[in-house]
Amino acid sequence: MAGHKIYAMSFGSVYPHYVAKAERKGRTQAEVDEIIRWLTGHDQAGLEAVIADGTDFETFFAEAPALNPARGAIKGVICGVRVEEIEEPTMREIRYLDKLIDELAKGKAMEKILRRA
Repeated sequence: MAGHKIYAMSFGSVYPHYVAKAERKGRTQAEVDEIIRWLTGHDQAGLEAVIADGTDFETFFAEAPALNPARGAIKGVICGVRVEEIEEPTMREIRYLDKLIDELAKGKAMEKILRRA
């Protein structure tokens, strides 16, 4: 199966858009980073390296240190599609991240975004 166009996009080229979306709603880059670290298992240095080195989305998720097992609790609609119904694994991971950033921008508490409460 041919990959989606986003798979080849560098994570670092999209990351500033995640931050900008959060900051427009009064949230912080630190919160965006916390979400990404929670989802992927990256530490801050690893995350910064991936942002800087041009790693594409497919590799970013394929080589994530430890995808959070609680990510399966992420439910809802993103881009008109229920994330829990996306069958293609890489696209589902990308949409999980999109959903978490949306929740942040909508003012949801970090405890709930990170599925702790």
